[in-house]
Amino acid sequence: AKFTARFDDLFRTEDVEILFTPIRSPKANAVAERWVKTVRTACLDWSLIIGRRHLYEVLRTYVNHYNGARPHRGLDLTIPEPAPLSRIARRDRLGGLIHEYERAA
Repeated sequence: AKFTARFDDLFRTEDVEILFTPIRSPKANAVAERWVKTVRTACLDWSLIIGRRHLYEVLRTYVNHYNGARPHRGLDLTIPEPAPLSRIARRDRLGGLIHEYERAA
């Protein structure tokens, strides 16, 4: 009800499926809202996106970092795919915006 039908038409032109949340259920899309806030504050607010291709590359890099290198609270602050023990190496992502630390061989 917040947006007009023209707003929905814009998404349909990009082949985006529109899902409606139930009325009076504030927690229905909490996971999606948390993801949007996380990707905005940690990545997009610090980047100047110059086009669709650049946006896809930045988001692909951030998703790989988020799922493969970022500590998760639900996993006792461990990463989803832990590496074997060895020395620590730092890898910069998104031009140094994000630093990933991993065990080096």
